[in-house]
Amino acid sequence: MTALGYPAFGRRLKRLRRSVGLKQAALADLLRVDQTTISRWENGVQVPSGDLQQAVFQALGSARFGDSALKRLVMNSADCVHLVEEASHVCLAYSARRAQDWDTSQRALLGVSLWQFATDEIRQAEAELLDEGWWDLQSPTPKAFLTSGAVHDEIRISAGQIMWERLYLSDGTPVRLVSGSGPRPA
Repeated sequence: MTALGYPAFGRRLKRLRRSVGLKQAALADLLRVDQTTISRWENGVQVPSGDLQQAVFQALGSARFGDSALKRLVMNSADCVHLVEEASHVCLAYSARRAQDWDTSQRALLGVSLWQFATDEIRQAEAELLDEGWWDLQSPTPKAFLTSGAVHDEIRISAGQIMWERLYLSDGTPVRLVSGSGPRPA
């Protein structure tokens, strides 16, 4: 299966590359491409395939193992929340209420890009981030929107409101705290 591409891939890549302190040339060496290719990607002149986008984010180390305190706070939250690496949507942590909402265990989706499960409304909200200046701001205004439900083999997404807020890991990696209505506590 071919991976879905990300809206504003170039802006995402630039924010992530800068946040982890890499120059374009260093990233180009890491990916075995030339610096001009990185520049074209970041400026939106050239957009790589969804599979190559995934590989780029993996090369930048999207699945972080640090920041255990933040992940523990998310996992132990009474709210329906999850934390993803912002550029690739790789799942870093989620609460028990989110696991219940998703109808999965609290570890099954760790390290998995959740982008593949995005509803049409989530994809639309993600595409709107570019026009809202999200990728150019250090601390963008949180984004709230409504999504429909969806059922996949690995995950169930409930209809309702979602809020995205940007945070940063200790190494500078931008992450997104995602909160939503989810199931009510028993």
